[in-house]
Amino acid sequence: MKILFIGDVVGSPGRNMIKNYTAKLKKQYKPAITIINGENAASGKGITEKIYKGFLDAGAQAVTLGNHTWDNREIFEFIEGAKNLVRPANYPPGVPGQGYTFVKYNDIEVAVINLMGRTFLPAMDCPFQKADELIDIVSERTPFIFVDFHAEATSEKQAMGWYLDGRVSAVVGTHTHVQTSDERILPKGTAYLTDVGMTGPYDGILGVEKEAVLHKFLTNLPVRFEVAEGREQLSAVLVELDSKTGKAKTIKRILINDDHPFYE
Repeated sequence: MKILFIGDVVGSPGRNMIKNYTAKLKKQYKPAITIINGENAASGKGITEKIYKGFLDAGAQAVTLGNHTWDNREIFEFIEGAKNLVRPANYPPGVPGQGYTFVKYNDIEVAVINLMGRTFLPAMDCPFQKADELIDIVSERTPFIFVDFHAEATSEKQAMGWYLDGRVSAVVGTHTHVQTSDERILPKGTAYLTDVGMTGPYDGILGVEKEAVLHKFLTNLPVRFEVAEGREQLSAVLVELDSKTGKAKTIKRILINDDHPFYE
């Protein structure tokens, strides 16, 4: 079975790419399950109920989040009822929402787990200990376990991949918005990619208008970041799993932009 994961959707440019390409990707690669990281989907920060439902309508079975989970306050109005929406599981106890969910394809259940790193990000509970806890829970139901690790440091992401090797089907990184080229199957059968990359503006800086970011670097003064306009891109990863064991068989990066066109 195949799982398609689409990386951090940024603002309306990212949503446009979801609208324009999700069906094409599903037709070409025939994934059993599609997952989208939507933490930047609402004007670059957070997500709304309309956007969340739009991703489901586009063909996603689960939507993961990250450090911008709470930036659009509308999320507090719908997160408890959004069974396919997964925020980082290592928020402290009592935080609304869920850190994992199960998605069913025929007679196979896939557990989708969202974790967030602690290096260069706000203080959180330990993602490694939370991973241990959740794997103990979900592995009682399924060996198919997909982890979106939303983290800044490549070292922390690699550490999570090695830590979970053989215990989960895949560990893919999000957050840094730049697709890495280190996809691999780890020795014990876990697919790994440090960062899936961003779905959104192609000509900005991490999805933001480049002029504002350059001004910030040149002056160190506070600036307002806006989602960039213009050309767009989509970043994703396709993982193929053994339909009996849940171990990874292949992993393929997907990048669509003007320099990497999509061929049907």
